[in-house]
Amino acid sequence: MQERESRGQQAAGQEPLVSVILPVYGVEAYLERCVDGVLAQTYRNLEVILVDDESPDRCPAICDAYAAADPRVRVIHQKNAGLSGARNAGIDAARGEYLAFIDSDDYVTHDFIARLYQALEETGSDLAMCKWKYVKGGPVPDEEHDTGAVTAYSGREMMANLYIPDGAYYVVAWNKLYKRELFQGLRFPLGRIHEDEATTYRVYDRIGKAAVVDACLYGYFVGNDSITRGKFSRKRLDWAWAVRERLTFLEERKDKYAQVLPAAWKALADGCIALYFKCVRELPDSGEEQELLRGYVREALEKSRAFGGLSARTAAGYRLFLAWPGMYRRLLGY
Repeated sequence: MQERESRGQQAAGQEPLVSVILPVYGVEAYLERCVDGVLAQTYRNLEVILVDDESPDRCPAICDAYAAADPRVRVIHQKNAGLSGARNAGIDAARGEYLAFIDSDDYVTHDFIARLYQALEETGSDLAMCKWKYVKGGPVPDEEHDTGAVTAYSGREMMANLYIPDGAYYVVAWNKLYKRELFQGLRFPLGRIHEDEATTYRVYDRIGKAAVVDACLYGYFVGNDSITRGKFSRKRLDWAWAVRERLTFLEERKDKYAQVLPAAWKALADGCIALYFKCVRELPDSGEEQELLRGYVREALEKSRAFGGLSARTAAGYRLFLAWPGMYRRLLGY
């Protein structure tokens, strides 16, 4: 691995250093848009760590050009290790008191870091997060109903928020600002997608408090060749394995998370049913995986007898799925 060191850090009064980590692979068309947005942040005391994950296009040269032009930019060139490996390399190299992750085909508002840092400081929190919206290259939308209000939650409440209708805001890694020590001994899992599902809950278990900003400050790019999107494949089943691991984690700490378990088991079962029918349609050789997914649904149904949390209608639906999946599909439109 080769790292191109920065020529120094920009003075910024008493502001602590924030390390912004950007994994870079195959995003030549979008990288400059992303990096320019980070360098234009109103919060100035940044180091921007560009992790070139052996990108096959012009991205390595673009990264080096930014490092030559701005002393806040550092570049790591490494053998391909995937998104998790690139993020982990950035964490290992970071010198800031705070960490932020941005996917290099996404982009943020000019005050993304400043508002998250302000929320974190005002509430005495260990991390801060904002809302995000899908974007196609235009400005990050400023939704009229977003109030900008900051709400503080405990770590246990953040864990529960993974299972609310807006839970996607809480799962992902990249709409947040973290105290660096939260990643002490914690890294993203190598070789897997849905790596956020396997990691963020472990962060929540470590925090005392988190600040949630009711504002959209992050744009999740949905272009056809964006780096984390693609057609259904066997790798998509990493979601189920990660969420099942999370349930083991919660059950081992059920004195703390007992109230979260009903929603957690239901979320696993619902997700596994959707994945099962995707496998049936698109992966005809996935019989073993299909049985594993069905087993998780069966397990959720059995667990419900102990913790409750399933309505009679939902439990009946799970039984129908387990007995006659074809009929379940026809009735529910899968």
